[in-house]
Amino acid sequence: MNESNLYVVAAPSGGGKTSLIKALLEKDEKISLSVSHTTRPPRPGETDGVHYHFVDERVFQELLEQNAFLEHARVFDHLYGTGREAVLRQLKMGNDVILDIDWQGARQIRASLPTCSTIFITPPALELLHQRLTRRGQDSAATIRRRMRDAQAEISHWDEFDFVIINDDFNLALSDLHSIIRRGRPVRESEKKQNAKILAELLGTG
Repeated sequence: MNESNLYVVAAPSGGGKTSLIKALLEKDEKISLSVSHTTRPPRPGETDGVHYHFVDERVFQELLEQNAFLEHARVFDHLYGTGREAVLRQLKMGNDVILDIDWQGARQIRASLPTCSTIFITPPALELLHQRLTRRGQDSAATIRRRMRDAQAEISHWDEFDFVIINDDFNLALSDLHSIIRRGRPVRESEKKQNAKILAELLGTG
């Protein structure tokens, strides 16, 4: 059996995580994405079983009682959970597995599977995050304001992660993500001081 690893990738809403993971999967066929369960409705263009397993709260609670999740959390009034069996099956097949979850889920995964690697992705500025959320055209102004507040709260947990990627340039961020999985370190290792400054500014402490 090939050695395989579990990678937890988190980011604030609008941080570019979904696009980066999609590009990574196209770049490296030995990496698999775990498809989470959620009680939120599908967004335009999303497909059940591809982007998420869309279920109602009753089904989600039944799965929870069956201990079917490696982690679960409530985010933006909806439940999300990572299926235990699917992740372990992919790891046994020799695939590196990515979990696209939030910081709460990352904490739970680290507690149960301490050998996992955790990666946090963040935009370089809150203004850019606001632009990305607005460009989606999927949320009301009130929802965007709430997501901005929640994003800053999520960014405050960056120091719980093994790696931080600043998504200022998509191709460079993608290279960092792929390099962490294949080499155990990002391409831009020399920019740790700059990253710390950006994170401080995002949190209003810089």
